[in-house]
Amino acid sequence: MSNRPVRVRFAPSPTGPLHIGGVRTALYNYLFAKKHNGTFIIRIEDTDQTRFVEGAQDYIMDALNWCGIMPTEGPGLGGEHGPYVQSERREMYRPYAEQLVAEDKAYYAFDSAEELDQMRSQAKQMGMPNWQYNSVTRSSMKNSLTLPADEVQKRIDAGDPYVIRIKMPRNTDIRFEDEIRGWVVVNTNNLDDKVLFKSDGMPTYHLANIVDDHSMNISHVIRGEEWLPSAPLHIILYDAFGWERPKFAHLPLLLKPDGNGKLSKRDGDRLGFPVFPTNWTTAEGELYTGYREQGYFPDAFINMLAFLGWNPGTPQEIFSLEELCEAFTLDRVSKAGAKFDPDKTRWFQQQYLRVKSDSELAELLTKELDGEYSVERLTPVCRLMKERATFVKDIFTDGSYLLEKPTEYDEQTIRKKWKENAEDLMREWKITLSTVTPFNAENVETTFKDFLEKRELGIGAVLPLFRLLLTGKGMGPSMFEIAELLGKEECVARIEEGIDAVSKVGA
Repeated sequence: MSNRPVRVRFAPSPTGPLHIGGVRTALYNYLFAKKHNGTFIIRIEDTDQTRFVEGAQDYIMDALNWCGIMPTEGPGLGGEHGPYVQSERREMYRPYAEQLVAEDKAYYAFDSAEELDQMRSQAKQMGMPNWQYNSVTRSSMKNSLTLPADEVQKRIDAGDPYVIRIKMPRNTDIRFEDEIRGWVVVNTNNLDDKVLFKSDGMPTYHLANIVDDHSMNISHVIRGEEWLPSAPLHIILYDAFGWERPKFAHLPLLLKPDGNGKLSKRDGDRLGFPVFPTNWTTAEGELYTGYREQGYFPDAFINMLAFLGWNPGTPQEIFSLEELCEAFTLDRVSKAGAKFDPDKTRWFQQQYLRVKSDSELAELLTKELDGEYSVERLTPVCRLMKERATFVKDIFTDGSYLLEKPTEYDEQTIRKKWKENAEDLMREWKITLSTVTPFNAENVETTFKDFLEKRELGIGAVLPLFRLLLTGKGMGPSMFEIAELLGKEECVARIEEGIDAVSKVGA
């Protein structure tokens, strides 16, 4: 750690919905800032106007808000280093690019897109498929390094389109220490002369990113592994301007569940799980499902994301956001890609659901059901069903028989258990059950065991039938607790109605 105040940023591009890999980047920045009493900033990087998607910026802010990891500086949030949208800062970038040209660290390039395509095509025909505009090829191109100074000025004055490219030094080792990966060394002979300033008057990501991070006093750049190849150029730019470099940390990729490649935005509903925090509808009306709308709790979602590339070094897996802030360190972030596990994601959701109080779940469920049942009516239902549920809505989907009589009966249980004597046995049990006083789970269980013992029956001969007639299901929570919840009259009535219904099916 340096002595600089910790200031980190999440810098998404508004090119569509926020992928969970982006959410994880935001989360790690948030945790790092909180851990070190620092500041977490969001900056919208929209220098590539051709890829701008309407509504994407609002989506990003709404998603971070749902996750509970809102920055303290950013568009609409205030701060001393705004504006926090790059297109609103466009006037400040050109002087920096011109400064580099004046210091012979960058140059004007007038090559058209057609000329560049022609060079690539010629190189490919000569067996060089990866042609680059670099320290070797620049000498044969149209730029301020090859053209006379008066012609360069004449072209600029005439309004000829041009870009400004970095003048990459030859055969120089660029070295920096990544907080996750250790020392990184890249020779400039492997780097091209990247465009810093485009002909449309906008900076490229590389220049704008450096200028903004410097002007916003960013101390640590925590971003995805896909930006690691750009880091040497960014180091060169910091050094070219004579600015203090931030510390860099490049996070591991999120991989598909089989580990075969990066988890992309297109892998979502195709693989049967969301890859976006909240629903996103494209301009064409195509819907991509989000974690929020599927019923995940934001704290379960965040807990899951934290473990995709980081571990605390202890067996603990369930962390509140405050505990994550306390435990998080960059040296516990993995270099290797993290495989996304949909089953583990559901497991986290289940753990968070089970620790919620019955009344809290009932309040959530009554909203799901648009107030059809009261909180008081749903609270005991939640108590019985929450150990078997993943989402709040499952409590009703799987346990609706606790609120209304079954209309269907599990055919597999009927085939296996509804034998010739089943009807007589259940009528006898109904009579015995009607004598239980007071009618509670303990007394029903005691009476049931006595019933089995007197008839020398195993539990499997009667309990599945009891469950079938009361619930219509083949499995579920304790039958004795179900009986108590339904009450004596309802139990007796359901057994009577169930016998008639099942006997018809069984016939």
